[in-house]
Amino acid sequence: MTDPVFWLGLSILLVAASLSAVLIAALPAFQALARAARSLEKLADTLSREFPPTLESIRMTGLEISELTDDVSEGVQSAGQVVKQVDRSIDSAKKQAQKVQSTTGNIFTGFKVAWNTFRRPNRRPVDRLPPSTPPISPIKKHSNRELEAPYSYSNPEDFYEESGREPETPPYPKSEYKTLNSNRTEG
Repeated sequence: MTDPVFWLGLSILLVAASLSAVLIAALPAFQALARAARSLEKLADTLSREFPPTLESIRMTGLEISELTDDVSEGVQSAGQVVKQVDRSIDSAKKQAQKVQSTTGNIFTGFKVAWNTFRRPNRRPVDRLPPSTPPISPIKKHSNRELEAPYSYSNPEDFYEESGREPETPPYPKSEYKTLNSNRTEG
C-alpha cells in the first residue's frame, strides 16, 4: 500500500468519479442555461425587429406633441386677440351708449323747453318786447373822478414807465387792454 502508483490510480479514479457526479448534477443547469440562451436569442431577434419602429413611433409622437403645443399656443394667442377685440368693441359700445344717452337727454331737455315755451298762455311776440336797458352798476353810481384820474392809463406799460417801476408780470397783449378798458366809460 505504499505503492505510489496505486495511490495515483485511486486518486485519479476518485477525481473522475467526482467529476462525473458534478457533471451529472450540473446537467439540468446546463439545460436551463441552453434554454435561457435560446430565449435571449429570441428576445434579441424580437428587439431587433420591433425596437426601430418603436423608436420611430416615439420620435413621431414627440414631434406631434410639439406641433400640438405650437397649435395650442397659437390658439391661446388668437383667443387673447379676440378677447382684446371684444374688450375694445365693448368700450366703443359704452362710449356710443354714453353719447346716445347725453344726446337723448339733450333732445329731451330741448323738447321739454319747447313744450313749456309753447304752453305759456301769455306769449308776446318778440318784436313787441320793450328795448332792454343796460343795468346800472353800483360802482358807476358812486364813481369819484378824482380817484379814477390817476388810474386812467390806457396801457399798463405807461403806468410802469411813469412810476419808474418794473412790471412784476409780463405785459398783456394789446387786444386785452382794450377789452379791460372798454368796460370803463371815459367822460
